[in-house]
Amino acid sequence: MSSINYINSFWDEKIIPALIDYIKIPNKSPSFDPDWENHGHMDRVLNLAVEWANNNMPENGELIVKKTKGRTPVILIDIPGNRPGNILMYGHLDKQPEMSGWKNNLGPWTPVIKNDKLYGRGGADDGYALFASLCAIKSLNKDSLLLPRILILIEFSEESGSPDLPHYMGLCSDIIGSPDLVVCLDSGAGDYKRLWTTTSLRGLIGCSLRVDVLTEGVHSGGASGHVPSSFRIARQLLSRIEDENTGDILINGLKTDIPGYRKNETEKFVSILGNEVVDEFPWIDNMQPSTINNVEGVLRRTWRPALSIVGADGIPPSENAGNVLRPFSQLQLSIRIPPLVDPDKAKEELKNVLTKNPPYGARVLLDFDELASGWNAPETALWLSKSMNSASEKFFKAPACSIGEGGTIPFMAMLGEQFPDAQFVITGVLGPGSNAHGPNEFLHIPYAKKLTACVASILNDFPL
Repeated sequence: MSSINYINSFWDEKIIPALIDYIKIPNKSPSFDPDWENHGHMDRVLNLAVEWANNNMPENGELIVKKTKGRTPVILIDIPGNRPGNILMYGHLDKQPEMSGWKNNLGPWTPVIKNDKLYGRGGADDGYALFASLCAIKSLNKDSLLLPRILILIEFSEESGSPDLPHYMGLCSDIIGSPDLVVCLDSGAGDYKRLWTTTSLRGLIGCSLRVDVLTEGVHSGGASGHVPSSFRIARQLLSRIEDENTGDILINGLKTDIPGYRKNETEKFVSILGNEVVDEFPWIDNMQPSTINNVEGVLRRTWRPALSIVGADGIPPSENAGNVLRPFSQLQLSIRIPPLVDPDKAKEELKNVLTKNPPYGARVLLDFDELASGWNAPETALWLSKSMNSASEKFFKAPACSIGEGGTIPFMAMLGEQFPDAQFVITGVLGPGSNAHGPNEFLHIPYAKKLTACVASILNDFPL
């Protein structure tokens, strides 16, 4: 059986059933389920992954679970090599929260296969990574190919900014060693027609902004106009960091100069996809993007800072909203910062801007809950560039392409700093419409199979 046939069968018989069971488990990341230890979903996923990996372990592979009290676990699968080299493969098994808005007959914890897509939370982001990694390795073992040592690392706190990962990186430093090549399966794809690799990631500052004006709510008829609205003050504060007319971030410490080669890369990306870079989003009728320049639009979501309000507190739902001037407003801010921006310095500048001289003397409280660096890939080695392109041509009949991503993978920044000489293959199945973090998340099964074959091909090409 050829490698691609083996991979297709392995996906159908082994991976998809496991992913169906995985999707059913509401294993939300600790930031979204603070009581995760008592709920037990993390342990259910851990047990599922361990049992499956042991049943599908490559020859001589060793599975190690590290679980420090009070921290999420990590899984390490150490597969000895029979030629020089050290490859590290990465994925995670925690999930974003369920979110509302799923289409009829779809839901976050209800796996459904429709039109070659597996719907459900976490399958594509990126529960498939462990299973696909072992599949790729086993497809090479089947043909008795010589491979370097491969270590698969799976964490359980990535969607919370990987707060537990530095601990385990130190604890497991002897096992991890010094990787020559890092393969990460937690990223995206520009389309489903070729192999895509990610060359940059934005960082993230997550915090809540709370504005208090009263000790309790009062009748809006008697107070409004005299007592400043806490929401209006919050709007004023947000205007200190963002131009509400353009979306431009006003704090210089949250910006960076975009390298010319990344601009060129973006131009190539847009030349391939054209208006698909806009059409991939579920726009409402007559809605327009922030710019009609597609190159600039992609740069805005990959190399420029941006603010999103992702949650709120102190504001009742509409059906329960009385005519009351509320005592406080709390907004959850998600601020994407470009690669090369220091998140600690950006945090301090943001804190100073938002809390200095608050309007009317209101109480302004900031609570930072997530801080992650962005990442810019080192120059790709010639062998790796040729290997990625060859794999894409073989399995997709199209050349490979690179892309900057607007999301965050904290592990990549950690590794880039710790192992500056390592090469990186950052890839994934999150293509158009896959909707990671949102409702209707899906995994494109045919693409995932071909991506697995590409990864196997790259592992096999690792130079002697």
